[in-house]
Amino acid sequence: MSSVKKYIVIIFGLLLGFGCVSPPENFPSVPEISFEDMRFVNTAGSDSLIISIRFKDAEGDLGLNPTDIDPPFQPVNFRRNAAGSLINYANRPQDAPVFNPLDWVINPIVNNVIVRDTIWVEQNPDHNNIFIKFFIKRDGVYNEFRWQDPPFFTTFNGRFPRLFNGSDGQPVEGVLEYAMLSFGWQSIFRNDTLRIDVQIQDRSLNRSNIISSPEVTLNQIRR
Repeated sequence: MSSVKKYIVIIFGLLLGFGCVSPPENFPSVPEISFEDMRFVNTAGSDSLIISIRFKDAEGDLGLNPTDIDPPFQPVNFRRNAAGSLINYANRPQDAPVFNPLDWVINPIVNNVIVRDTIWVEQNPDHNNIFIKFFIKRDGVYNEFRWQDPPFFTTFNGRFPRLFNGSDGQPVEGVLEYAMLSFGWQSIFRNDTLRIDVQIQDRSLNRSNIISSPEVTLNQIRR
């Protein structure tokens, strides 16, 4: 299990691609999505779990570029004590979590100044625009597999880039492919029955409906 932890936390990436973008009429301001496909691909470097979704949106304000990090899209929010000061690891309160890459940031930039310390943070959900949850079916009941909990301390939430770099207001529909790379898929899930829930968000912070994949095993969707 320790080797699985290493692969999931360190060897982890996101790939994405678009297709079939076209300008429809009478589409909603809140993004709407539907399930298209899911496949598991074995490669020499790592294995990819790829989910494809259809989307449509009236304004076309979908996507975030790497430079989109100003509020409300900043990566984290800094926790502070009653005096308004940052909380470092050495002076953390009793209810603070142990060190992990989600709750603590080393040498962050705060107000354009590097703080050379380990600082307690809260992940900002609006930094991402695609949200992924995994569920495992056992004894007929689905329970969430929480990547953010020990021992993994990670997430498969992420970003897809802007559809348009110019002005918004262009209605769009299309297909988004979102690939999650890891060496650990088969080690963790083996023959488990899985379901993946997906949601996206536009730059106005409107969240789409939540869609669910069919229940599958990795072997069933292996390509």
